[in-house]
Amino acid sequence: MKNVSFQSKNVAGYVSSQELKSVFSVIKLIHEALIKKECPGNDSIGWLNVDSTINKELVKDIDETAKDIRKNCDVFLSLGIGGSYLGAKAAVEFLKPNFFNEFKNERPKIYFAGQNLSADYLSDLLKLIRGRRIIVNVISKSGTTTETAATFRVIKKYLETLYGKKKVKDKIICTTDKREGALRRMAKEQGYKSFPIPDDIGGRFSVLTAVGLLPIACAGIDIKGLLEGAADFEKKCNILNLEQNPAYKYAAIRHVLRTKGKTIEILSCLQPSLRYVAEWWKQLFGESEGKKGKGIFPVSCEFSTDLHSLGQMIQEGRRNLFETFLIVDNLNAKISIPRDKANLDGLNYLAGRDIEYINNTAYQASASAHYEGGVPNMTVSIPKRTPRYLGQLFYFFEKTTAISGLLLGVNPFDQPGVEAYKKKMFKLLGKPKK
Repeated sequence: MKNVSFQSKNVAGYVSSQELKSVFSVIKLIHEALIKKECPGNDSIGWLNVDSTINKELVKDIDETAKDIRKNCDVFLSLGIGGSYLGAKAAVEFLKPNFFNEFKNERPKIYFAGQNLSADYLSDLLKLIRGRRIIVNVISKSGTTTETAATFRVIKKYLETLYGKKKVKDKIICTTDKREGALRRMAKEQGYKSFPIPDDIGGRFSVLTAVGLLPIACAGIDIKGLLEGAADFEKKCNILNLEQNPAYKYAAIRHVLRTKGKTIEILSCLQPSLRYVAEWWKQLFGESEGKKGKGIFPVSCEFSTDLHSLGQMIQEGRRNLFETFLIVDNLNAKISIPRDKANLDGLNYLAGRDIEYINNTAYQASASAHYEGGVPNMTVSIPKRTPRYLGQLFYFFEKTTAISGLLLGVNPFDQPGVEAYKKKMFKLLGKPKK
């Protein structure tokens, strides 16, 4: 069986085998520290072991809840921000057909909110779901995250107006802390069904917990396959061999490139369905590495679109960049270019070629041109758009993030800087001090 794969031929001349060997000697120490739970943030590495992250009974409960939701509602609203939102959104966008919410026979429609403070967005969403049967899943460990909590208040009031206060209980599901916090208290007092967020897993590493799995299952996606894929890569990414462990090799190359002034990494995707995988990746690496004046700044591009906007900057701008291509080897659809008798556009030389063949050629040309232009690059290949392969990808990036952050000498599992804007916002809003 094929797996998600990693190749790095286009870093030759920028990263030597001796440099990788030197970094790997440090990775070995980090490997042992993670196993022994002796690393910074060791109370937040529960995600490392997929089987212990979520038990079979919980998976069964999530699956049965999702089946009931798909049967009895028209709209499923997922309320959350950051790690409580991006992983599920990434999975749904990648594994469902493009434009799936536009299909008449697609039920429930999956919408996300609580990830912004836009009145227009929320107003338009309420207009869109008017007259529909609605189930809401609010996701927050504390229950007090401003963006999500404010949105939940509005949605809850809307549901009470629609169904009456007594019936709202059956329309709300909380995913929150096991024991404490505002949302846990609310769930207990109001009788809402709830799912737990593990104590030892932070938000951006939580996609394979109830945080991500319930919205993903409500979209009709096989969450068992997702978890099986992650378990595949838990084994692969635990091999203490640089050539056999793609996460360790990716982390080592990133580290060497950073020491040579390559401080910006572009994740370049060749499929629109990968757009939110890239958004999830940006949070994962950015929030994990960006501390103590350190870190590689993560950005993303969607090709070919961005080849016609940012391509010039990548090809000939400042040489502080490196690039990771994220591609899908085999797509579901086959569409060939038709022959045209007039051939006014001059494309008859492509007649009979599959559109994806052209897309893959654009990838190969970009990787080669960027490399020759001073942008070393790597490629992560996904065999096909399936839950199992996405589970592999999630785990691969998560393990790389842990190693990368620890190589930098930071705690990759906290986010103290996120509190800075919150404190300023609370002061401006006049939030009472405790």
